Amino acid sequence: MAVDPSQQQTNSGQEYSILPMHNEKASVRRRGLLRVSTAGESGRRGIHPLHFLFVCFKSTCTLSMLVSVLWPFVPAAIAFHFARPDLHVWVFTLNYIAIVPSANLLGFAGGELAKKLPKVFGILLETTLSSVVEIVLFMVLIHNDNGGNLIPVIQAAILGSILANLLLCLGMCFFFGGILREDQKFHETISEVGSGLLLVAGFGLMIPSAFYAALSGNSAKVQITPADLSRFTLKISRATAVILIVAFIMFLIYNLHSHHSIFDEVLEFDEAQDEDRDEELMRSKLTLTECFVAIAVSLACVCMSAIFLVQEIEHIVVERGVSDNFMGLILVPVVEKAAEHLTAIDEAWDNQINFALFHCLGPSIQTALLNAPLAVLVGWGLGKDMGLDFEVFMIALLVLSILVVGNFLRDGKSTWLEGGLCVLVYVIIAVTTWYYPKIEAAGGHEA
Repeated sequence: MAVDPSQQQTNSGQEYSILPMHNEKASVRRRGLLRVSTAGESGRRGIHPLHFLFVCFKSTCTLSMLVSVLWPFVPAAIAFHFARPDLHVWVFTLNYIAIVPSANLLGFAGGELAKKLPKVFGILLETTLSSVVEIVLFMVLIHNDNGGNLIPVIQAAILGSILANLLLCLGMCFFFGGILREDQKFHETISEVGSGLLLVAGFGLMIPSAFYAALSGNSAKVQITPADLSRFTLKISRATAVILIVAFIMFLIYNLHSHHSIFDEVLEFDEAQDEDRDEELMRSKLTLTECFVAIAVSLACVCMSAIFLVQEIEHIVVERGVSDNFMGLILVPVVEKAAEHLTAIDEAWDNQINFALFHCLGPSIQTALLNAPLAVLVGWGLGKDMGLDFEVFMIALLVLSILVVGNFLRDGKSTWLEGGLCVLVYVIIAVTTWYYPKIEAAGGHEA
């Protein structure tokens, strides 16, 4: 039987490490699909409608409960889309707000389901469900693209999603988690694997952009036409997309198979550190059936709001003068990740910093290694020129952000100052992006 890392001591009488380390005894764990004696048990079976609504509304924390107040915007957004399609700003605004409670319910139901599964598998499943909003938005944008008009928005949304997780979400986790504490310590396994994968992902996303930027200067030494350059860049993007998906599969194997016991130890330790664990154990929870019902309902609402929102993006960009970069880099990622950010901030506040890191780094890795390549491959199948040739300005933001966050993660602890600095960097990026114009290179190719 595994020993609680928070209680274990070495034979020499020295205090055991404050963070769990992998050992042979700890590797002997339950191998069933469902957990036994966990905080995810509801004590009920089937569906109880009134209790189901009460649990969903109350959610897991005060922030999530406040978000549930926005549910009236969901039917209002649907009604406006069909009744007054000419009011583009109203339809966009209402659906923009409606995505938040729908995504919040999806995140809550995913979290409830995750608590009934093995810890690492549950966290990865929760991250995947939270990324459904992003995937739906990407797919709808690609489908509605006409002659490449929405490709810049998709590309900006890909990088914006990563930046929102790395700077905004992680920064707020560090800030709120460190307000009442001198610092918060996290396990090096999560930070090292996460920052390493992000560097690889940033490198992969940067290569097509660097290739195009290096050869688009019309140098006399380079004998290539703009059309050939665009075609070769697109082929490199598609090849890179396939390779990044392979990297994502390796990431899953690493987490779920070869090193799953290490992550189990880390997350079990974090679960024991939860400062409101007693309240969490007493909180009413969803049954397994209710989890699936909540996921289905929230997915339907999220998909409808995403479709209606995307249909209005072109009108907002053209009629209201909002730039493609600001729309994709700031507006879209903030709303699609709102629910996940609330979950991560609540975990950091409760001193579950390793869980919070999983919810910040995990979605960033999934966006870079799965969602972005998936958008490229789906665009390829639909005959759309969706590539990974981002603007140099945007790719520079990504690489610098990865380096900044990696530097903060290096010492294995966080403070509120580091979190505040990350958020301020994100605000600077938002202000700059608002004034950043759309650039077209020779031949009409998006720079």
